[in-house]
Amino acid sequence: MATKKHAVLIFSKPPIPGFVKTRLTRSRGGILTDEQAAEFFRRSLYDVSELCMHALLELQAENDALAAADPAADRITYDFYVSTTPAENVEVMRETFDAIGPWPMEVHYLADAGATFDDHFDDAFSQLFALGYESVVSVGGDIPTMPKDHIIQAFQWLDYFNALGTPGFVQAPCQECGTSLVGWSAATPLDNQGVYYNTGGKAALDAYVEKLRASGAPSAYLAPVADIDEGTDLAHAISCLRAIEEAAPHQGLFVPRRVLDWIDFMNFRVTTPPNENHDPRQYIDSVRPDGQTD
Repeated sequence: MATKKHAVLIFSKPPIPGFVKTRLTRSRGGILTDEQAAEFFRRSLYDVSELCMHALLELQAENDALAAADPAADRITYDFYVSTTPAENVEVMRETFDAIGPWPMEVHYLADAGATFDDHFDDAFSQLFALGYESVVSVGGDIPTMPKDHIIQAFQWLDYFNALGTPGFVQAPCQECGTSLVGWSAATPLDNQGVYYNTGGKAALDAYVEKLRASGAPSAYLAPVADIDEGTDLAHAISCLRAIEEAAPHQGLFVPRRVLDWIDFMNFRVTTPPNENHDPRQYIDSVRPDGQTD
């Protein structure tokens, strides 16, 4: 029997007006004020965090049941982390989460450091691996449509690769050739250098693929999930969130309630230009098998 630790890691800035989701603001061509953009991000961060916690609690319950039935089974614990920068923002993030506590799980905090985002990403993962975590899965706080099953499946894939003796990698793309979820294990031969801070024009998703091919590490691919940076991203998310809300009773989906309540409060409605394009099916359907028209 082995004892293992896994962690979810959320990278986040504090939800301060003018500091987050600036591309949604009027000063950058968007529709929101700085305060509204920060409020959206705060609610999204809360919903994504709760979703991750529910996923970890499901994984924990599954392992607890397995360990109770089989004393030789590995015992796994799951923890939830938020990483921010600089170090003085840790207290701001703590206050942000404490403001609506208690949470289903304890929230742990890190301060990541580096000259580039790649450095910050590597630093946060390295800190968790140094604390004894075998695998880490990271998601952004601006993805309220993230499926709970993505978190669960990510850890299942990493456990599977570790069981084979070939520590691996898991990712879900976003809508712009980047990633909405990434995860790997302490022994996976991978880092983020040149992935996000790329001066040669290479997309993050492609950079990861190149690294995986060079290292030989196995990988798992999860369905894309869009983050929210631009106004069109927000419109897409609103439609998806409504669909999630409608399907939740039938599929057991997690509903990002805080973001949906904000959308209702803001009275946002998604519209598209009327589509009057005519598909002349009657001409196609009227062609007989012998090629003659009726």
